[in-house]
Amino acid sequence: MTLPHRPLSLAFAAAVAPVLLAGGSGEPMAPPRADQAASCVPHERFAVPVPDPAQVVLTKYLSRRFLIAAEAAERMVDASYRAASEVGLDPLVVLAVISVESRFNPIAESVMGAKGLMQIIPKYHLDKLADQGGEAALWDPETNILVGTQILQEYIYRRGSLEAGLQYYNGAFSDSTAQYAQKVMAERERLLGVLGPHHAATALAMQGS
Repeated sequence: MTLPHRPLSLAFAAAVAPVLLAGGSGEPMAPPRADQAASCVPHERFAVPVPDPAQVVLTKYLSRRFLIAAEAAERMVDASYRAASEVGLDPLVVLAVISVESRFNPIAESVMGAKGLMQIIPKYHLDKLADQGGEAALWDPETNILVGTQILQEYIYRRGSLEAGLQYYNGAFSDSTAQYAQKVMAERERLLGVLGPHHAATALAMQGS
């Protein structure tokens, strides 16, 4: 016969409470020492970094526009910002070049042999690729963005302006109408519009820092 359920008696509860509190040792637990209490506080190196608001907005936009996974878009946006910061370029220009060159397809390859996100032709940049492990490294999105950004910065420095550098990057330096550079800058303006005034100001501030 099943006995009706009854609450624990006060006597039984009083008997088991010290054991539970002591973790089964039978002795009351002492309050934690100061060093033990401090060890329970999360260390700052484990803190989750706060994502940059502009990068979050760009990630969502590019993911939807080019039909790529959010995680992949986040990785490419972050790599573009880091590479641009390293060489002193506007990250939105880097993202605009990727948009125009490959539409964010990391395995894009042209008939001329240009590879990856920023459509780099390996034979012209063997010195930079040697530092990254060779031609095969171009299929890694982060490496491709880093090398492509380094190439673009070098061309801008050599040619004296962003427009001339972009034209040279595209192999169209003789085009007096600068159609490629205009296309890239139009894409940059689109990205600025996506960011909105507040985020755009933040991105520009980061560029100047």
